[in-house]
This record gives sequence, structure tokens and C-alpha cells, in this order.
Amino acid sequence: HQNRVFTREQLLEQVWGFDFFGDSRTVDVHIKRLREKLEGVSDKWCLKTVWGVGYKFEVKQ
Repeated sequence: HQNRVFTREQLLEQVWGFDFFGDSRTVDVHIKRLREKLEGVSDKWCLKTVWGVGYKFEVKQ
């Protein structure tokens, strides 16, 4: 779903399910870890923060 913005709540529901007990900062921590692991793998895409909304997978042209 390139360039589509997902809210933290949408990601929580899709990844951990409706029964998840925790808070939306969990998503932030996992996004940070993904960025660290994927850093330098490719310069054609990235995980962008959409301030006040959530995150998106952005493909660079």
C-alpha cells in the first residue's frame, strides 16, 4: 500500500488484532526498530511519519 497513510490505530488492529491491550506508542517503537533494521537496504523507499496522523510506506520516484 505505497503512499497510503495508516493511523497507529489501524496498524494496531491489523498487526496485533482487536484484542490488543496496550497503547499506540507500541507502533512507534516498532516503526523505529524497522527503520533501524532496514536502514541502508534501499534508497528507493522509506517509512515516513505523517505528523499527527500515522505512517506511510513511501516509494521514491
